[in-house]
Amino acid sequence: MFDETAFRDPRLCRGLLDRLRRALDGEGRSMRFMEVCGTHTVAIFQSGLSSMLPENVAHISGPGCPVCVTHDAEIALMLNLAGRENLILATFGDLLRVPGPEGTSLKHAKAAGASVEIVYSPLEALTLAEKNPAAVVVFPGIGFETTAPTVAATVLTARQKKLDNFCVLCLHKLVPPALRALLDDDTSAQIDAFLLPGHVSTVIGLEPYAFLARDYHMPAVVGGFEPADILLALSLMAEQLRDHAPAVCNAYPRAVNDAGNPRARALTDMVFRPCDALWRGLGAIPESGLALAPEYADMDAAKRFNLALEQHPEPKGCRCGDVLKGRASPPQCPLFGKKCTPAAPVGPCMVSTEGSCAAWHNYMET
Repeated sequence: MFDETAFRDPRLCRGLLDRLRRALDGEGRSMRFMEVCGTHTVAIFQSGLSSMLPENVAHISGPGCPVCVTHDAEIALMLNLAGRENLILATFGDLLRVPGPEGTSLKHAKAAGASVEIVYSPLEALTLAEKNPAAVVVFPGIGFETTAPTVAATVLTARQKKLDNFCVLCLHKLVPPALRALLDDDTSAQIDAFLLPGHVSTVIGLEPYAFLARDYHMPAVVGGFEPADILLALSLMAEQLRDHAPAVCNAYPRAVNDAGNPRARALTDMVFRPCDALWRGLGAIPESGLALAPEYADMDAAKRFNLALEQHPEPKGCRCGDVLKGRASPPQCPLFGKKCTPAAPVGPCMVSTEGSCAAWHNYMET
């Protein structure tokens, strides 16, 4: 058992800050790093690290918040389902407030009489299906590789119980293809290194990120969430840049095994297959999502209700897509802190507690 408070020790953090400065000590040497995890986003702001980093270290938040990367077209699918009779949409609470086309959200649909229930796990949605046999319960499966095994286990449990009134709207996203898409997109931010997500990496390990160093010569370090964890990861990135020795490495070994979690991956592979997916800000990315395998097609809400994604424009003035690509910081959005606040969000980056805009609004003076 690790004492997490040890990773907040001011002396340890000061030492790591000095190590980071030494690695970047040199004329014109700097580092622009992107994190792709909502928990990292909040941890960096909440701990005060964002204001303590050396001036030649720039922090960029990427598409690491699962609620934020859920596309308008996907919210439209949920609203479509929520308006149907004898159907219960069982969803995580954050999704309730995400604005869809024309600003409509599931919260509005619920207020208008739709059967929308907040659950804290997909298994709760399964319980709803057992208690409401006359209704179809649909669970929107969002999130990255971390949440997919739990949804897979729920699908298998539903099959075992022979529940024919439970299905999943599969909207899961995969992180590595999004990183490749960011690096291939000339309109994304200039990135020197990636702070890789700790939670996702507990499942997938290091190998799926190998292309970053191999194909793009990009330092990439899996980091934890305490201040010392993050500073250690940044120091390793800076030293790789200094030494021209890019690598993918693990700076969070107390939680992340280099091989990940084979049992969790096997569960995901049993139930899902990779598919193309639509990301807010990044658009369509090949093989970056998960769809139910053919043998579970009867539990696919999109097929059961004949749903299809349709493009919808982002709200006028909202730069959430640019924020997710690192093209803009939240204060550069004309709506930030004015028409768009956590109490009245226009874009999803202000809805989720893990969103970049919410983090800036809550922890930074602008």
